[in-house]
Amino acid sequence: MDHPEKACGCKGIRTCLLCEEIADDQTSVSKSDQQPEKTTSQVYCYCHHCNVAHVDPGCRSHPHTAADGEKLDFSGILILEDFVSESEEKQLCDIIYRTPFMKSQSGRRKQDYGPKVNFKKQKVKTDVFTGLPDFSQFLYERMKAVPHLEDFIPVELCNLEYVPERGSAIDPHFDDFWLWGERLVTLNLVSDTTLCFTKDDLPGVEVHVPLLQRSLIVVSGPARVEWKHAIHRQDIKQKRIAMTFRELSDEFRGQGKLVSVGQKLVDVALNFTGSAVGSAPA
Repeated sequence: MDHPEKACGCKGIRTCLLCEEIADDQTSVSKSDQQPEKTTSQVYCYCHHCNVAHVDPGCRSHPHTAADGEKLDFSGILILEDFVSESEEKQLCDIIYRTPFMKSQSGRRKQDYGPKVNFKKQKVKTDVFTGLPDFSQFLYERMKAVPHLEDFIPVELCNLEYVPERGSAIDPHFDDFWLWGERLVTLNLVSDTTLCFTKDDLPGVEVHVPLLQRSLIVVSGPARVEWKHAIHRQDIKQKRIAMTFRELSDEFRGQGKLVSVGQKLVDVALNFTGSAVGSAPA
């Protein structure tokens, strides 16, 4: 018997508005009735101009004063505003939408330009990886002109589409440490949103980092290795495209035991002739 295609890509405990509506129709019990929502007791706003996270609700203005609210030790964020122009943003989005998106979890859709990875078994398959796409090459060259990124060599690009109609979000998580290196680099397109950081030993505390339209954000250091990051559903007000580039960990570079695999990935990535894994141009 044929089974209808699932409307979303959610698995396990992850959900989006599409599958929640189906579940509500079948059970008449909403997700909010089944699970109590997590509470946040303190929110710190991060100012990328002065690299300070503090409580004062006016912290989005700059400069700040000594009278501003309680501050929190939070480092590892670099934000470059207007990393691309409006015309470049439009061109990137036009090109991105020429390739079909695949369903992903939590109401997102994705395009993967990278190796096939089994993170649980720590195995990488390079045969399906054809390289980064040609439209990303100018971004890579521009990154190399940034002092913090002059040696950044991406071997994966993941384009993620977030829309409010699907309740797009991503739960608090760490990006994998075995394969991916310290710096996570994301170009935020189409609209503003907020990247939320939480720490297991600081329950109820969130640090809100602005993701500005056309800005590039680099997450590294403590923000990468000590704090989980997330995008809350309520912070997706409009469609958003995230272009996230990842570099290899030390395991795959220098004197790492998997350096031969890493070098192969780098060589393929930088040919800039890749197509999205599991997808073909429309």
